[in-house]
Amino acid sequence: MAPQTRRRMTGRLIAPIFSLLFVGVVAAACGASTGMSTTLGLKASAAAAAVATPGPTGAANVPAGLQLATPTPTPAPVMAVSGAAGALQDQMVSVIQAVKPEVVQIETSQGLGSGIIYDAKGDIVTNAHVVGTSTTFTVTLSNGHSYPGKLVGTYVPDDIAVINISATGLIPATFGDSSALSVGDFVLAIGNPLGLQSSVTEGIVSALGRQVSEPNGNALPDVIQTSAAINPGNSGGALVDLQGDVVGIPTLAATDAQLGGSAPGIGFAISSNRAKTIADQLISGGKVTNSGRSYMGVKLSDAPNGALIVTVVAGAPAATAGIVAGDVIVAVDGTPIPDSQTLVDLMLTHHPGDVVKMSVQHQNGTNTTISLTLGQNPG
Repeated sequence: MAPQTRRRMTGRLIAPIFSLLFVGVVAAACGASTGMSTTLGLKASAAAAAVATPGPTGAANVPAGLQLATPTPTPAPVMAVSGAAGALQDQMVSVIQAVKPEVVQIETSQGLGSGIIYDAKGDIVTNAHVVGTSTTFTVTLSNGHSYPGKLVGTYVPDDIAVINISATGLIPATFGDSSALSVGDFVLAIGNPLGLQSSVTEGIVSALGRQVSEPNGNALPDVIQTSAAINPGNSGGALVDLQGDVVGIPTLAATDAQLGGSAPGIGFAISSNRAKTIADQLISGGKVTNSGRSYMGVKLSDAPNGALIVTVVAGAPAATAGIVAGDVIVAVDGTPIPDSQTLVDLMLTHHPGDVVKMSVQHQNGTNTTISLTLGQNPG
C-alpha cells in the first residue's frame, strides 16, 4: 500500500510550547552542569591550595591521605578533518551560510511555514498549503527582521503560492535545474521546522519523478523523494544541492497509519523546474494559464469496479465528451482503472490536448468507449 503523506506545517501554539519545553530542558541541564562544576571547582581549589601552600619547614603541606597530583599530560591537538571528507564538510558549511539568508519564515493565522526569496522585488515562493486561505502574512528574514506580506497568487494543483514583501537588500535564491539531479546526490533541507528558524537537515536524493497525493487528495507530479528530514514547518523551504542551488521545495513527509505515523527518511519536495513554471506565471499575471497539467473537469470517488464520477464541471472536457455523474471509468486506453487514485495518477502522465479513450460503465449497466480530449487545468 502506498504511504500517505502529510504536509509539513506546524501550528502557532505548537512551536512556542515546544520551544519553551526545549529551553526548559536545556536550562535544567545547564543548571545541573553548572552546579557540578562549581562544587568540583571548590574542592579542586581547596586541594590545590593545601598542596601548594608551603608549611613552616618550607615543604609542601599535604593533608593526611591526600596524594600529590600527577601532572596531567597535555592532550594532543585535535586534527582538522582533511581529504575528501573535509572538502565535503567545508562545502556544506559554505552552502548553508550562503542559502540561509534566502529562506524566510511565513506566519499565518493557521500556523508557521517557510518560503524562498525568489527575486529582489520581494516575491517569495512557498507552498499553497502554507498560505491556505490567508491573504496577509508576517514574513521574518533570517536576520530577524519582520515584514507584512501580501498574496500574489496561488495554484493549488501544484501546491505553489507566491507572496510579496516590501524590503530592500533581499538576497534571491538561485533556482537550479532539477532535471539534472541524480539519485544519490547530496541535498540539504533548510527551513523553520517547529518554529526553529534556519534549521538544516541533510540527506540524499532517494528517487525522482514520484507522483504523490496530499491529504486533500491533490496529486503532485514530478516530486523529488529525499532522505533529508522534512519536519512540520519545513513546508515551502529550500531543498538545495551542494552548489547552493534550489532544486526543490520541501512539502510532504510520508506517513503510514499501519506503522503508527511518519516514516523517517522519506520526504518529498516539489521540483524546482515545476515551481519555477508556476511561480513565473503567478508573478506575471496572478494566475496560471499554462500548467501543463491535463484536466477532465470531474470529481471522483471509488466504485467497486473503477472510478466513480461524482460531479462534472459544466463545459469541462468530460462534459463535452458526454460523461455524466454516476458513470464509472473502468479503463483508459486499455489500462484497467480499479479506483479513483489510479485514474488521477494516470492523468498526471498526460498533457493538455492529449486524446484518451475511456471505457465507461453507465448507471443503466451499458458500456461505451468515449474519446475525450484533455484540457488545461485551471487550478
